[in-house]
Amino acid sequence: MDEGMDRIVVRRVLMIAFHYPPLRGSSGIQRTLKFSRYLTEHDWAPIVLSAHPRAYASTGNDQMTEIPGSVPVRRAFALDTARHLSVKGRYLGSLALPDRWVSWWFGAVPTALAMVRAYRPAIIWSTYPIATAHLIALTLHKLTGIPWVADMRDPMTDEGYPSNPMIRKAYQWIEKKTLAHCTKVVCTTPGTIALYKQRFPEIPASRFTLIENGYDEENFRNALAATFTAPTGDAPFLLIHSGVIYPSERDPTQLFQGIGELRRQGRLSSRELRLVLRATGHDGYLRQMIDQYEIGDIVFVEPPVPYQQALSEMLAADGLLILQAANCNHQIPAKLYEYLRARRPILALTDPESDTAQTLRHAGMECIVRLDSKNEIMAGLMDFLDAAKNGRIQIPSMETVTAHSRAARSRQLAALLDSVVPAASSPD
Repeated sequence: MDEGMDRIVVRRVLMIAFHYPPLRGSSGIQRTLKFSRYLTEHDWAPIVLSAHPRAYASTGNDQMTEIPGSVPVRRAFALDTARHLSVKGRYLGSLALPDRWVSWWFGAVPTALAMVRAYRPAIIWSTYPIATAHLIALTLHKLTGIPWVADMRDPMTDEGYPSNPMIRKAYQWIEKKTLAHCTKVVCTTPGTIALYKQRFPEIPASRFTLIENGYDEENFRNALAATFTAPTGDAPFLLIHSGVIYPSERDPTQLFQGIGELRRQGRLSSRELRLVLRATGHDGYLRQMIDQYEIGDIVFVEPPVPYQQALSEMLAADGLLILQAANCNHQIPAKLYEYLRARRPILALTDPESDTAQTLRHAGMECIVRLDSKNEIMAGLMDFLDAAKNGRIQIPSMETVTAHSRAARSRQLAALLDSVVPAASSPD
């Protein structure tokens, strides 16, 4: 057993998470990483079960040092069906149910059982958006009887999502089993909780808890020393979108069309705007669209950079861009909380009735335009650029921002774990 695990904290939580360093390119990494870092301050000792790095499409060591030395991490056998089990780019659909990392289940269950014997965790905690994580936790809960907290984050299924009927059916099964067997359900938005209460009226309302995503203050302090510098006064307005752009959930088609139309009208040029799309996850697809609408002198697709540099780029930007389609109204991009901490003007292309829009309004940010309307985007983009350049956009106060810190979210999670397993009933 690792040194120090018994000297300070006796209650352990087994955290099952696919998204964990050295994975790079997903903001979802930060949720589990920061929980595993800050829970130790609240009488909980995390032990982490993740996937072998071969399952990750992109890796980097820049956040490995943020994993506390006192936190044991086990990385179970896992493959990516699309990369490791395909022939000429094709693979059996059954090998990717519920997702492309289902092989993780075969390695994770015996590894988790060994961790249970070694560390005697009081609680199992598993987190989406890799559905296999909940499948592993469900199996482990049934085998051991240990209480299970399911971090659903967002809805696993919605109308028409996932689009593949076989995958949707598998997701629906896992979703139903998870809500039925877990002790507590954690969601990141009020809309997700409302949706699940409506969809599963038989589940007690007390089972649901809201713990939003957030930002980490330590990371932002370190980001101040990174390499990006602010643009000069003669440079075009630098607008950054940092993170994955999903072709459906964050479809930029109307944005690109709007920029193209403004360019043709002579109302916008590369002298006024430089839009950087950082670490999109779909670079080839987006470059084709950029070429199609002839906006390559304004819109630039850029590769991932180390996390601290990505935060530094946000801090140096003139403005930050959020994309979120109406089919994700119950979701809030995790990146939004880092945007709020960067305290730069934010342009949100999303449904005004969405949870994303509501969160921005609570922070005093009002530049919200529908993602699916070229005309509204054209007008909203020009208004945003004018207001930002002239200092007419309200920036959230640090008091407002601090409520969204990862440290604050970890206190919430610790309180939830305490409600499931009080200190007096610790196994040690």
